[in-house]
Amino acid sequence: MDFSTLPILRQAADSSDKITSPDPHPMDPLLDLESGTNHELSLSKTVLGVWKVPSNTDLCCIYRVPNCLRRVSPEAYTPQSVLIGPLHHSLKLQALNSRGDITNAKLMDYLNMEEHKKFYLREFEKRLQGKKTIDGFKRVIKEDEDMIRASYLESTAWIKSREFVDIILHDSVFILEFMLRISVTGNEKIGDPLIDEPCLAQEINRDFILLENQIPFFILEKLFDPIVSILRNKTFHELTITHFEFLGKMGSDARFRHFTDLLRCVRVETVPDHAFDRCYKPVYQMYNADKLDGGGIKFEVVKDPLSVLVTFDKGVLKIPKFLAGDDAEITTRNIMALEQCHYPFNSYVSNYIIFLDFLIDTEKDVSLLVEKGIITDWLGNHGSVAKMVNKLGLGVLNNDSYYSEIATKVINHYRNPWNKSRSILRRVYFSNLWRGTATLVAAFLLLLSLIQAVTSIIDVIKE
Repeated sequence: MDFSTLPILRQAADSSDKITSPDPHPMDPLLDLESGTNHELSLSKTVLGVWKVPSNTDLCCIYRVPNCLRRVSPEAYTPQSVLIGPLHHSLKLQALNSRGDITNAKLMDYLNMEEHKKFYLREFEKRLQGKKTIDGFKRVIKEDEDMIRASYLESTAWIKSREFVDIILHDSVFILEFMLRISVTGNEKIGDPLIDEPCLAQEINRDFILLENQIPFFILEKLFDPIVSILRNKTFHELTITHFEFLGKMGSDARFRHFTDLLRCVRVETVPDHAFDRCYKPVYQMYNADKLDGGGIKFEVVKDPLSVLVTFDKGVLKIPKFLAGDDAEITTRNIMALEQCHYPFNSYVSNYIIFLDFLIDTEKDVSLLVEKGIITDWLGNHGSVAKMVNKLGLGVLNNDSYYSEIATKVINHYRNPWNKSRSILRRVYFSNLWRGTATLVAAFLLLLSLIQAVTSIIDVIKE
């Protein structure tokens, strides 16, 4: 990752709103965190990357990923092609300043996508009433500008109002136009590389779900509900659920704040309201899958890959299917980042991943879970899957877990001597059909020998 792209606490020059403007002062007032010296940084100034105290906690829902998570896998949180919303606006400025430098492929992609947003805006104008519709969008965004800005924890005050409205307009229209186009793709090229090349479309969809790459869903609905009802005879909410292939997998009345929240919502809905109505605490200890299997714990798969509900009953641990691949890792990391920032007391997905992390230590554990159908290995290497799962939990707080009670039950079952003895008996003497048959035959012959011996003793006694 290029660390020059990360925001720094510097005072923006008064003469320009571009972060690359030369600084007329030899040193800006900064807080020197290393020495503890306060250089009188004024947070009232419009600076890039500074938090603000949320004016409305109900609206604030889009966050910069905490560094404790980002440093584990920076690429998982960074857009690869398209920049959406204001949090990565500085990357657009960097891309503009590097125009003509073809050695930086990512910045070139950003530039190409910015031009493609303009192309989509022009194409969208042709759908309904041309410029009149776009002007209407601008008015709506301007009216709700304060609410949109309040949706971001990080201050966007350094972006001027007109520029902010343009960002939301271009990015919103790009999202809708892309969804409309991808929903009617056929077998012929249409002259749009984002639609004609599936790999590009996949990359766009991947960027759409990144936590830092979001626009509040309420403004998208407000802008596009009237439009989509005419073009597709459905709401924008329905179009979104269809686009992400969640149709029938979540309630039609499900509410979410943005696309990352949608991915969490569809998973959390798999958990019944009564599933976790008791107090919960941290999971301090858990045995790995191979050890539990040797101790008599049976593993079964919950085939819904969107579920995060783990259950344990009568020695059977039921775990949702986990798709181990690059896209799954990106999705999971961003959902977990959202939970750490916005749902710290309802971290269903994070709790599930931490529980899975406890089960997986080595390739042997992955092999067992793959055999049981609980893990689908798209990486092609069980060792890589183990490393991926173990890294997912790094930087994630594990203060409380919905699965602490289940972990306690699993441990108690494993430690029960009777359960261990039954497991050893099953593994040694009934591990397969032939060994089981041989064991039964041997037991039958032993029984016959015993009967014969008893009969002989009785005859001797009678004589």
